[in-house]
Amino acid sequence: MSHPYVLADQADIFSPALIVFPEIIKQNLAAILKLAGKPERLRPHIKTHKTREIVQMQLDAGITKHKCATIAEAELLAETGVQDVLIAYPLVGPNWKRLTALVRQFPKTQFSTLIDQPASAFALSAAALRAEREIGFFIDLDVGQHRTGLRVSDGAVALYEQAAKLPNLIAMGLHAYDGHNHQESHEERESAAKEGLSPVLDMRRILEGLGFPVPSIVAGGTPTFPIYASMTHIPGLECSPGTFILHDHGYGSRYHDLPGVQPAAVLLTRVISRPTANRVTFDLGNKAVAADPLMVKRVKLLDIPEYTIVGHNEEHLIIETEEADRFAAGDVVYALPGHICPTVALHKELLVAEGGHIVGTWRVAARDRMLSI
Repeated sequence: MSHPYVLADQADIFSPALIVFPEIIKQNLAAILKLAGKPERLRPHIKTHKTREIVQMQLDAGITKHKCATIAEAELLAETGVQDVLIAYPLVGPNWKRLTALVRQFPKTQFSTLIDQPASAFALSAAALRAEREIGFFIDLDVGQHRTGLRVSDGAVALYEQAAKLPNLIAMGLHAYDGHNHQESHEERESAAKEGLSPVLDMRRILEGLGFPVPSIVAGGTPTFPIYASMTHIPGLECSPGTFILHDHGYGSRYHDLPGVQPAAVLLTRVISRPTANRVTFDLGNKAVAADPLMVKRVKLLDIPEYTIVGHNEEHLIIETEEADRFAAGDVVYALPGHICPTVALHKELLVAEGGHIVGTWRVAARDRMLSI
């Protein structure tokens, strides 16, 4: 086994287990900071790791602005000491009352959220009034993914104007997530990202011409991060990658423009059966590794050069390989998840590895939808 994840105490590790390597996390963080130029240009998303420990590592690196999708993630960020938290997800129903409670409980944190319709602007203002605090807003812009948000239009401009005039709301800027841009070619990704950002910049100029401040534009995720990181000439452009901190095989096998970033999380699995001459079954089902990629891309087994995934069930991963006779029940194999973010959410805790040994655990605290609020 020639990869850097082999542990001397693997015989004592319960499987399947998700193991993180803090030294690699630090390297990934340093690489992203180098590309961004300064920590003020970063607003990383907590969704990938959901842990206090990694938030603290980012704070120690000077990153003060963070992004999340749930009230629980926002609470974890504030509890850890983050000064500026963007809830980049539409709030509905009881979550407006939870936002009020969150803002009251953490007076040292500036909270903001996304809006894409007048009803949300009014609900946000009401939440801020109840909390007796000011809450920021970003207009959520649809730049091509067609998941949430408004297309850049007169209606989007009017919503920004309307929200900026509501009591206890602060105009923070524009949010332009381009999760649809997964082109493997850097040039194609760059062209698509610039095409999507151009009308956003036009909207900013219109709003500023009308006298409304647009301090920030929050753009992109990990795939388009290198493009936005290079746009140092655009004031207030914040990059919001998430996956980079742990990375995974899904992005690592497709994007090669993130120098110094490598997977910092690995799965340890064991052979549980040899049902046929060319089949090997592992204890790595879809309750341990995310099942949203295509089955053949859900996991990369590091210790088997050639194989085909032929089955993936709740507790089983089944492969076919000409090297099946190498393996016996109980043998350990290491694997990279295809999609790390939902994989982390399947685990109550992460095992922490240093110096070839497990040295502790990190609780995946924000995998729960509710902490104290």
